[in-house]
Amino acid sequence: MLGIGIGTAGAFMAGRLMSSWLYGVQANDALTFASVAVLLLLIALAACYIPAARATRVDPVIALRDH
Repeated sequence: MLGIGIGTAGAFMAGRLMSSWLYGVQANDALTFASVAVLLLLIALAACYIPAARATRVDPVIALRDH
């Protein structure tokens, strides 16, 4: 969440510098910023959930024995 906040603040600042490069989108379009933040949050949750779900299927005794 901290990274999303810092990234959003940086994007707002960079948006003014790159406003001439944007076509069809305002430099500080709130819908675009919110959509990207939600997308990145979902990707981060999937990146955490998938390995955790796999780890729950491993028998703890076997995992400890292999170490």
